[in-house]
Amino acid sequence: MASASYDARRGELTTYFDRTAVEAWSRLTSDAPVSKVRATVRAGRDAMRGTLLSWLPEDMTGLRLLDAGCGTGALSVEAAKRGAEVVAIDVSPTLIGLARERLPAITGAGRIDFRVGDMLDEGLGRFDHVVAMDSLIHYRAADIARALARLAERTDGSVLFTVAPRTALLTVMHAAGKLFPRGDRSPAIVPVTERGLKRRIAAERALDGFTWAQSHRVNSGFYLSNAVALTRSASR
Repeated sequence: MASASYDARRGELTTYFDRTAVEAWSRLTSDAPVSKVRATVRAGRDAMRGTLLSWLPEDMTGLRLLDAGCGTGALSVEAAKRGAEVVAIDVSPTLIGLARERLPAITGAGRIDFRVGDMLDEGLGRFDHVVAMDSLIHYRAADIARALARLAERTDGSVLFTVAPRTALLTVMHAAGKLFPRGDRSPAIVPVTERGLKRRIAAERALDGFTWAQSHRVNSGFYLSNAVALTRSASR
């Protein structure tokens, strides 16, 4: 069961993406010209997406992937091109609408099922892999660990996700970000420490069978995010 703070934040994110930043997010996730600030964010997101995709199998034929917080679906498309059966879910009807509009033709066995809803919904079923790119960065460390545990209970392979690392640079960047026009602001993120997050993950029994396999940080101007791969042990 999700916590009250998780539910409250999810509601705030739905409002942000559907009302406050519809145009800005649409431009950011396209090839349209953007401000210098958002150009660094776009480049960082592209690099992060590439990192997460590199941690997934090249051939995903017959594998089921959850794109948890899929946004406009760029990662979903690449996974489907590898043959994956993708369930792509986001809290924002607006972003899912954009994802469906932009969906290119995909040949082969891969397909994408776009849905509006909560990535923790047990009704989504089981998966071989889960990717949560920049969808958990808005939550407290305790809520992140609980969300990962909920996802892990239905995952047979790996859970790949990103967090905002707590660094002095990130603190300064977010303070400076308040000076920029509203269209250049992103939803509030919650920086976490790796040590603290590892401690909370270790306390979640549903994550006992998973190993913190690797991590990678992407730093691109106003985009700073840390990718983590949790992989289930082969003994399960």
